[in-house]
Amino acid sequence: MATPSPTAPAAPTTEAQWREAYALTPERDVPFTTLSGTPIAPLYTESDRVGGDRAGAIGVPGGYPFTRGVYPSMYRGRLWTMRQFAGFGTSEETNERFHYLLGQGQTGLSAAFDMPSLMGHDSDDVVSLGEVGREGVAVDTLDDMETLFGGIDLGEVSVSMTINAPAAIMLAFYVVAAEEKGVSADRLSGTIQADILKEYIAQKEWCFPVDDGMRLCGDMIEWCTGHMPRWHPVSISGYHIREAGSTASQELAFTLKDGLTYVEQAIDRGLDVDDFAPRLSFFFNAQIDFFEEIAKLRAARRIWARELRETHGAKDPKSWLMRFHTQTAGVSLTAQQPLNNIVRTGIEALAGVLGGTQSLHTNSYDEALALPSEDAVRIALRTQQIIAHETGVTNTIDPLGGSWFVESLTDEMERQAYDYFRRIDELGGMVAAVKQNYPQREIADAAFRLQCEYDSRQRILVGVNDHIHEDEEQIAILRIDPELEPKQIGRVQAVRARRDGAAVERTLVALRESAADPHRNLMPALLDAARCHATEGEIVRALQDVFGRYTETPVF
Repeated sequence: MATPSPTAPAAPTTEAQWREAYALTPERDVPFTTLSGTPIAPLYTESDRVGGDRAGAIGVPGGYPFTRGVYPSMYRGRLWTMRQFAGFGTSEETNERFHYLLGQGQTGLSAAFDMPSLMGHDSDDVVSLGEVGREGVAVDTLDDMETLFGGIDLGEVSVSMTINAPAAIMLAFYVVAAEEKGVSADRLSGTIQADILKEYIAQKEWCFPVDDGMRLCGDMIEWCTGHMPRWHPVSISGYHIREAGSTASQELAFTLKDGLTYVEQAIDRGLDVDDFAPRLSFFFNAQIDFFEEIAKLRAARRIWARELRETHGAKDPKSWLMRFHTQTAGVSLTAQQPLNNIVRTGIEALAGVLGGTQSLHTNSYDEALALPSEDAVRIALRTQQIIAHETGVTNTIDPLGGSWFVESLTDEMERQAYDYFRRIDELGGMVAAVKQNYPQREIADAAFRLQCEYDSRQRILVGVNDHIHEDEEQIAILRIDPELEPKQIGRVQAVRARRDGAAVERTLVALRESAADPHRNLMPALLDAARCHATEGEIVRALQDVFGRYTETPVF
């Protein structure tokens, strides 16, 4: 056995000796921070949690404050729902993709709508030219919704619909489409995004002024509380806030504050918090900074549980649970060397799972270039299945729980979120803050800082600012048939030609009258308009006759 040199330094055995030894080694010249800029220490110990976890112990899975998960058995009892966002062209093409995904083992459907549908325009509107069916499915009428889910048992399949400003209209189409298949509203399960505050903050797809958008969202939450017990009437979305360039703590804070604002609105309408809070759901981004994302999701559950129980007086433990869907970060995908995105998505998906998500969408490697091809979608779904069945991470609950680093970072995420809460409250609450462009400005500043780090190569983006591969081979991408646009225009015009035009006009008049009365819930009038085959654009314009339109003040 070799004897140590008498001049060699002794191996450190205490933290103080380690720090002394560490100081002798030069650090690499890179930013030792999270992607959001939170400094990361070289080592974490038990002392780093001083003052953390204000609710007491970290707890156990399924127990308050739910840091370790919302269910006692988590993935040992049931895996997360595996969804793939799907939608392109007309409802026929997307229906085919839905059946394909269900055949590949997907366990829930998630519908993406095209830009005209998201903005409340019909496909034959002049402003829709060139956009119909391009980034999602075109849905103009009840007929389109019926075709979209043709051959699918809506009483058995959970459906998620990503639409916000006109969400109440799409929900009316969906409810009536199900009715005509013999499925009542109380049997429908799933989620509609409907997070209008997030639109003004980040995604910029709106139809009405802020207060009127909030009213429509509140009407839908109130109606669903009484008629759709299995439905999540709003998916409070941090995903698009993060895609717009926010930090992780901004995503956490603005998303939770949006959710708490919807809770306050519903309580002000006279609803009992325990009647609607269990049906609220969330939608988070899983970015590439692995541990930061896990900490963010753990902090989110803890904050929500505390605020619902202690601030809003919820007594039902189901009201304290934050259940959320996670999607891997679209903004992390690169057009350069797109196959690298398979790795990025796998890491982000694993962060979502270790963070305790209830539902997961994995982006496809070609999404920086176009809507995903079938091959890319299959790989993205297989990524989830490999994590679920091959990695072993589902064998124990919250496997990173108790890590000094993860717990410390969770505490720091929580602290930063409450700092933002205080600033928003000083501005008069989230609606007032949005009108003053506060969250919009914070996100713009964060996005600029991160882009500067990439531009200066302070932070490496593989294949973009380093490890560049010249003469890359082009990959095959999905191309939308240009003939689908005139086909969809023909569909909506055919509906107008064969429906009872006088009946449609009567329902639109009634809708305007309901909109003019702030005490009337708009959902019954929207359902009547859907049953008469009014188009989405006609319904939106009727509401705009009363509400007006919204123009954003630019933020620089």
